[in-house]
Amino acid sequence: MNKILELREKRAKAWEVAKAFLDSKRGNDGLISAEDTATYEKMEADVVNLGKEIDRLERQQAIDFELSKAINTPLTSKPTTTGETKTGRATDEYKQAFWKSMRNKNNYEVHNALKIGTDSEGGYLVPDEFERTLIEALEEQNIFRQLAKVVTTSSGDKKIPVVASKGTASWVDEEGIIPESDDTFGQVSIGAYKLATMIKVSEELLNDSVFNLESYIAKEFARRIGSKEEEAFFVGDGVGKPTGIFNETGGAEVGVTTASGTAITMDEIMDLFYSLKSPYRKNAVFTMNDATVKLIRKLKDGNGQYLWQPSVQAGQPDTILNRPVKTSAYIPSAKSGEKTIAFGDFGYYWVADRQGRSFQRLNELFAVTGQVGFRATQRVDGKLILPEAIKVLKQKG
Repeated sequence: MNKILELREKRAKAWEVAKAFLDSKRGNDGLISAEDTATYEKMEADVVNLGKEIDRLERQQAIDFELSKAINTPLTSKPTTTGETKTGRATDEYKQAFWKSMRNKNNYEVHNALKIGTDSEGGYLVPDEFERTLIEALEEQNIFRQLAKVVTTSSGDKKIPVVASKGTASWVDEEGIIPESDDTFGQVSIGAYKLATMIKVSEELLNDSVFNLESYIAKEFARRIGSKEEEAFFVGDGVGKPTGIFNETGGAEVGVTTASGTAITMDEIMDLFYSLKSPYRKNAVFTMNDATVKLIRKLKDGNGQYLWQPSVQAGQPDTILNRPVKTSAYIPSAKSGEKTIAFGDFGYYWVADRQGRSFQRLNELFAVTGQVGFRATQRVDGKLILPEAIKVLKQKG
């Protein structure tokens, strides 16, 4: 049996056992003893750990699939040209020159080839194919990019027209005057904030032809930049960074305020669900941190069914009220006055990538320690274009 499917079934059974235990130990007041609580939490931890192992195996499976792809295609007939000519940073010449420069194998031909990719700050824009690798890596590290709409801008601010209010129809008498009713439009501007990191590599590794510099930089870039992006897209204040959906200004609308500063009830989850307009609910996703998921796991709906349901099918997420659940460590926990859950269509949050990520090799900065630095930068912004498309749950202050 497929290992992932086996673990999913094991996780589902473990959750059923945990729910049955919780129901059997719950008293007339709805509470359970401290000893039973400790036992349940251990059972719940097993469910969580199985979920994490499933996630790891799925990521490993995806990597294995990519690595198993053929690196070239055998010729079975006379080669033909497609008529498509690569230019600029897409050419093989630029790609080879870029990585020679990163490994410090410079010559006049390399510098000449890299002129088309020199950025304004002295680095070199990454080759087109590698940039796609970076984007894919960022998506793997950053759950927000999996949910949001990602656009690419070349330069300057991107102006996005938004309908502020819609026109309406009216009943009129025969031959009566039809009243004017126009849509009104607003505008959201998306710019580009600079995000940077410094990567250090030993000279011994760089001189080792076996060391895959491209893969290492892509993974490190994804890990560092991806986590900072995700944090900003959720809780960024818009000052030198993108505006997050939990931010007071420019963020999502509050759908529900809880009666408690540290607890969440089933009714409040239901109220949050229905505070979102019906058209947005069909693509809506719940986002929260793991601690909040733990609170919700004990809640039941009016039919006695637990709100949180584990996934038993590969590629399908866990659900609450039949809508996917995504978790992020950057979403606040259930504390007084905090916004702890977001529910909505994240396609209305736009992530704007300024085209061209830049790398620069720094030979002298870490020379005394026998290391070479690589400065990586990108410019990105993110904003919620339509605040009503996502609703948040806020704890009582």
